[in-house]
Amino acid sequence: MPARKSKTGLTQQERSAAMRKRLLDATVECLVRHGYAGTTTTRVTELAGVTRGAQVHHFPTRADLVAAAVHHLAAKRTELAFDKLDAVRQAADPLDAALELLWEINQGPVLHATIEMWVAARTDAHLREQVAEVEPVTRAAILDFVRRAFPDHAEDPRFRHVAYTAMDTVRGILLLGLSNPDTAYLEAAWKRAKADLRLLVDTALARPELVSGAR
Repeated sequence: MPARKSKTGLTQQERSAAMRKRLLDATVECLVRHGYAGTTTTRVTELAGVTRGAQVHHFPTRADLVAAAVHHLAAKRTELAFDKLDAVRQAADPLDAALELLWEINQGPVLHATIEMWVAARTDAHLREQVAEVEPVTRAAILDFVRRAFPDHAEDPRFRHVAYTAMDTVRGILLLGLSNPDTAYLEAAWKRAKADLRLLVDTALARPELVSGAR
């Protein structure tokens, strides 16, 4: 029997998924506006434009809501990356395009909300567990993107290590940006780092003995 649809043409499952997304997007917005400490269920429901009952139905507690938001943020970054996979493949310089994409998708509200999570996780054991669960998912997404964008290097561990280093580099520079609003400085730092990352790629492929470690 087909799923029953509402007057909007959506099934119950589709309406439920839409409500969850609405709440999670509102949670991310709340994290950006008010920080982790200021992200309350009351504020989230107000931003989402839903009732308290709807929030409780999907996420019974604030902890449930924030934990789900951690995974939601990781999914948003992945979605942003894969939306531009074809553009990277077709670019005149795919490596440069991939690095620029990494820089792009880790900025803005997604970055700010993620940092709020990281900082709060230091003293919140439950949140720390959720953040720890997301990191392997993030690394897996990076590897999947590398495999699709650079199939010739899909199984090369050296290329994988460089991808991880690129992510660490982007995060480090953007963290610095929280205390330094000079966008010109950050762009210059990224331009310098990107040039070094390109050298690292060349070195990794030419001299594998210099690339060590695993994740």
